[in-house]
Amino acid sequence: MDFRRGQRREDPEINLIPFIDVLLVVLIFLMVTTTYSKFTELQITLPTADAEKALEKPFEINVTVDAKGNYTVNNVPVSFHSVAGLAEELKNAARTGADGQPLATPAESPVVIVNADQFAMHQMVINVLEASRIAGYDKLTFAAQTGTKK
Repeated sequence: MDFRRGQRREDPEINLIPFIDVLLVVLIFLMVTTTYSKFTELQITLPTADAEKALEKPFEINVTVDAKGNYTVNNVPVSFHSVAGLAEELKNAARTGADGQPLATPAESPVVIVNADQFAMHQMVINVLEASRIAGYDKLTFAAQTGTKK
């Protein structure tokens, strides 16, 4: 080392060429190893509304089961308790409308609504399910009624 005063030191030289070479090598590496793909947008079918069409209410058969063991089909009491008899009554209810008048064309698949009292036996509800299966109706819905046991 030269510690003499008075001599002028040379300015350090910054050589950017090796730095640029390294950056180019990294850039080429990224370009070669990266895969690019074009993402297409999702095809979404938006819902439309039409105010002119009236909503069609499905044909319903209301079956009521009370705590005393009685069935009613569309507010008409059923005098028997067998599953086959109940299935026949469901078929008759599908052939007639809610007002008791015969339908011009029977409903394709009515919705059987089971209204069961909270104190009704479970087997009675299962009988309604079995009767609707025998009648060929697979659309079922349940409603619960709260009442007092007498």
